[in-house]
Amino acid sequence: MTDTIHNTILPMTDTTAEPEDYTGEDGLLYCGKCRKPKEAYFPEGKTFFGRDRHPSECDCQRAARKEREAAEKRRSHLETVERLKRQGFTDKTMQDWTFANDNGSCPQMKNAAGYVARWEQIKDGNYGLLLWGRVGTGKSYFAGCIANALMEQEVPVCMTNFAAILNDLAASFEGRNEYISRLCSYPLLILDDFGMERGTEYGLEQVYSVIDSRYRSGKPLIATTNLTLEELQHPEDTAHARIYDRLLEMCSPSLLYRGEFEESRRTGKNGTAETAACRKGDLPMTDTQRNKRPARRPDCVTETRIGNTILVVSGFFKEGATDTAADKMMKVLEAEAAAGYLTCDKPD
Repeated sequence: MTDTIHNTILPMTDTTAEPEDYTGEDGLLYCGKCRKPKEAYFPEGKTFFGRDRHPSECDCQRAARKEREAAEKRRSHLETVERLKRQGFTDKTMQDWTFANDNGSCPQMKNAAGYVARWEQIKDGNYGLLLWGRVGTGKSYFAGCIANALMEQEVPVCMTNFAAILNDLAASFEGRNEYISRLCSYPLLILDDFGMERGTEYGLEQVYSVIDSRYRSGKPLIATTNLTLEELQHPEDTAHARIYDRLLEMCSPSLLYRGEFEESRRTGKNGTAETAACRKGDLPMTDTQRNKRPARRPDCVTETRIGNTILVVSGFFKEGATDTAADKMMKVLEAEAAAGYLTCDKPD
């Protein structure tokens, strides 16, 4: 038994000497490169199994160890991020929806970066987003950038849609509650293309179950939709009303639009298709007798929920202006919050 202990422990107290190492005047082994000791005496003249010294890191060994640890940390981080993205996205192409790959067509992308930068505050306050707007305004990409950036910070995120959710629930009905619980356990849940799911009684009931479960989890939700705010606020029936009401309780609506001089198609007075260059926020419109509208709609319409209060900002830009109405509103809110005048309580 004693021999076993000696054979196991004593090698741990040995110091391996390199050809360039040398013994100093104090009798300890020194590194030939950094000139720092590779050994140290036990304090107060104590000994351990007859040894009066133990290994000590020189500067070279310490630097090598830190480099190995950093490499291991990077490897572990990359493996974690890869696993999170593999589990969190329903489509592998979503992994390319990043801020680095953004082409700048969505002026509000800086708000997505702000959401990530304030994640701890967002998470603690349970602040969700409802991204609405026309097809092609980058709503899904906006949400995907948030998801990828948070996963890069090792925050688990699930970005899916109700078509996939309903298929999964139909395939494993017995494990329905466990599936929804797992879905709602993610720190951030993103529901893409909300409102495009099947409108059957079963489908709507499952949609409400997921939305309501997420609400009760107390964790933030981001949803993207092609539905208008008018359609969300004035649903066609009770089944949709209970879903939309719950969603609007959790998420602040935010209108996404394309960048300056977005090209759109519309019908001219002569009945032929013509191309219109739209300014920021301008929506192409047709001239109808039933609903006469102004030639230009507001450049920005933004709703932000603060507790039980909804702030609505709309207006037109001055020529050459770069700040949107939403930008100006957020500056006011941030200034008031910094001064302690504004508190953001969760809605009841």
